[in-house]
Amino acid sequence: MTSIHVQDLTKEYGGTRAVDRLTCTIEPGRVTGFLGPNGAGKSTTMRLVLGLDRPTAGSATVGGRPYTALSEPLRTVGALLDAQAAHGSRTARDQLRFLAVSNRIPARRVDEVLEETGLATVARRRIRTFSLGMRQRLGVAAALLGDPPVLMLDEPANGLDPEGIVWIRELLRRLAREGRTVLVSSHLMNETAAFADHLVVLGRGRLLADTAMEDFIEQHSHPRVRVRAGAPARLRAVLLAEGYTVADGDGGPLVVDGARAEQVGAVAAREGIPILELTDERASLEQAYLALTTGEAEFAAAATASPAAASPTTPQEV
Repeated sequence: MTSIHVQDLTKEYGGTRAVDRLTCTIEPGRVTGFLGPNGAGKSTTMRLVLGLDRPTAGSATVGGRPYTALSEPLRTVGALLDAQAAHGSRTARDQLRFLAVSNRIPARRVDEVLEETGLATVARRRIRTFSLGMRQRLGVAAALLGDPPVLMLDEPANGLDPEGIVWIRELLRRLAREGRTVLVSSHLMNETAAFADHLVVLGRGRLLADTAMEDFIEQHSHPRVRVRAGAPARLRAVLLAEGYTVADGDGGPLVVDGARAEQVGAVAAREGIPILELTDERASLEQAYLALTTGEAEFAAAATASPAAASPTTPQEV
């Protein structure tokens, strides 16, 4: 198994510290979401791991070795950092064949990854004619080309249509199930919640969190319960007497702040009050992320009270 290991990694540009003594290990067998506001140091960290920048201090290794020491790096690490980097005058097949030859990868593998990423029918088209989503798929194909045990992808869902988003989500999960190390940087909280098992969160170059997805949400959630009972007025009075804050929820259920379902259920059972619905309300990944990173963003717009911003059904990007 091959891990990405970062130890006291630091990178300074002039007087700016982009990565600040970062230590973490990206383990195999799970998808690790790499999160943080713009300017947090995510892209810089990935570039340092891939040997595209030199650290000011500390180290970054893959399987215990620096990336620059790998003789055929595509067989160990597959990376997508910039989908626009492919040469526009080449065809998709030629781009992949060039990469395959440089790393002694069999030519048949080119056709395999073109098929896997849905590009087989456009393999002979010039890359400059590709949409952003098609370029993303080509970047993923290049990352998969060497069948590597480690994948590092920066915003892989960018430009993909709904079918493509489902495809990349399932691909990431499958790669992790196969025992590979998968690191995915993203600003799309809903998508990250759908594919990631573990989270590494940066803020201003520093490590803010390195934990399982479920634990992260739990740590940054305020407990709250929705309950619908056969005698709501009596349950409300009992819960208030117990010291809980109780409010009417949408459509009738009571909302009990600062409580968990087992606590409310125990109170109702003791009082003989029938329960029709009892649900713990947890924060979304987006809410938990914002609770942690507020104040860590390098660029932040002033808060507004627009209806769109306030609507819970409005899609959000962080």
